[in-house]
Amino acid sequence: MSRLEWRTVNPDGSRRVVVTKELPGDRWLEVLKAADCRVEICTSNDVLTTEEIKTAIGKSCHAAIGQLTEDWGDELFGALKSAGGTAYSNYAVGFNNIDLNAATKHGIPVGNTPGVLTETTAEMAVALTFAIARRTGEAERFMRAGNYHGWLPTLFVGELLKGKTVGIIGAGRIGSAYGKMMVEGHKMNLVYFDLYQNRELEDYISSYSQFLESQGEPAVTCQRAKTVEDLLKLADCVSIHTVLDDTTHHLINSERLSLMKKNALLVNTSRGPVIEEAALVKHCRDNPGFRAGLDVFEKEPNMAPGLAELDNVVIVPHIASATLWTRSGMATMAAGNVAGLLMGYPVWNKPEVLMFLENGAPKAAPSILNAKELKLSFHAE
Repeated sequence: MSRLEWRTVNPDGSRRVVVTKELPGDRWLEVLKAADCRVEICTSNDVLTTEEIKTAIGKSCHAAIGQLTEDWGDELFGALKSAGGTAYSNYAVGFNNIDLNAATKHGIPVGNTPGVLTETTAEMAVALTFAIARRTGEAERFMRAGNYHGWLPTLFVGELLKGKTVGIIGAGRIGSAYGKMMVEGHKMNLVYFDLYQNRELEDYISSYSQFLESQGEPAVTCQRAKTVEDLLKLADCVSIHTVLDDTTHHLINSERLSLMKKNALLVNTSRGPVIEEAALVKHCRDNPGFRAGLDVFEKEPNMAPGLAELDNVVIVPHIASATLWTRSGMATMAAGNVAGLLMGYPVWNKPEVLMFLENGAPKAAPSILNAKELKLSFHAE
């Protein structure tokens, strides 16, 4: 198909499915094989170009599973449609790389993989929070360089978070899970900003606060900030869990960074362009007590000049969802989307999706983003 290497699973399958990267686990392949799919998988670690994906699709292709690093727009969905394709799934919960209008125009349903990243991503946000609060990145580099010559009272002094205020921007599944972890684990007060009130989160924290008081512990609080600015002024650490769209691009810029406390912590496991990276570099240089933990980057995989040299920033390569359970679950969800559509199943329309990772999964496509626009039928009990 191209200069890239590919491998084929179930070569006698009647439905050809192109998968642009190797995916973890085995269950996703079993799902596709059960739908009589011939699965062709690119084994290269390189990001495929649009032309390479078009070449892979060829003249006959029933479906594809692609990656966040690929631009799925009019050209690719047109090629998939021309090849007889009727299904696409992103191997991600996010879909900033997809032109949904183009997919809908070509009649291609687009799947994603929600529900299996929540706790895993929230845990990474917690890990980054404490890595920057306790300066573990700096300390490890110090040790590896052979610079440790004995205990000192002032060596890598960081921040204690217990009893302080944690802020979350975006109180959806992942943001709420992160907030609960920080409140329950470290008795922090919570402030959140979201377009919609999260009563479930507020009630949960209220119940937990009552429990603490019953044990003779201080109460904790949960409040919804009226503006992002209010949250940034109040919080000791801020974790970003918002979507990326025109309203959140560069949501964190130089002006908003200047509102934060001089020793505040900022964590981003959502989407890179939510933060104006050049502004963050300058702010961290000018405020050495301020620290940031980043899993995503504005122009990924590239970083803004100077970011990698900053000691008060912890950087990891987009691994917030990188547990075997989650990454293999994402593969199973993506395969379920494709297999369900190819088998003519209806679309699942309930928030709970974990049953699709197990045997006896419902006969439905787990998560289709443009199902309503394409007037697809929905699963009924």
